[in-house]
Amino acid sequence: MANHESTGFTPEERAALRERARELKAAARRSQRATKADEEHAVLAKIAEMPEPDRTLATRLHAIIRASAPVLSPRLWYGMPAYAKAGKVVCFFQGAHKFNTRYATLGFSDAANLDEGTWWPTAFALKELDAATEATISALVRRAVS
Repeated sequence: MANHESTGFTPEERAALRERARELKAAARRSQRATKADEEHAVLAKIAEMPEPDRTLATRLHAIIRASAPVLSPRLWYGMPAYAKAGKVVCFFQGAHKFNTRYATLGFSDAANLDEGTWWPTAFALKELDAATEATISALVRRAVS
C-alpha cells in the first residue's frame, strides 16, 4: 500500500467548487426569461477562455451537442460546459487543463439514458475529433436524451 497522506481537495478541485458556488449564486439572481440566453453566453465565454486544444474540442462539441439534441440547455457546471435536460446535467466537457490531465473528457451523468446491461461507459477521453468520432458522439447524445 502506498504511503500517501490525504490532504483533501486539490487546488483545481477547490477552484471548481468555488466556480460552482458562483454559478449557483448567479443563477439565483437571474430572471427565468434571461436564464437560457445568459447560460449559453456563459458557456461560450468559458469555451473562449480555454487554452488550445481544449478550446477547439469544446467549440466543436458544443456545435455537435446543440445540433444533436436541441432539447439540451447549455450551462456551466463546476466551471465546465454542460448540457442539461429538465434542469439535470446530461453531459459535460472537461478540458484537459481543468484538472491538469493529459486528455479532455466528454462525460455523461446518471441522467443520461445510456444504461445498457450491467456495465457501460460514462466518460470518454478526447484527444481530437474526426468525422467518425463526431458521428459516435452525436449518436450517444441523441440516445442520452431519448
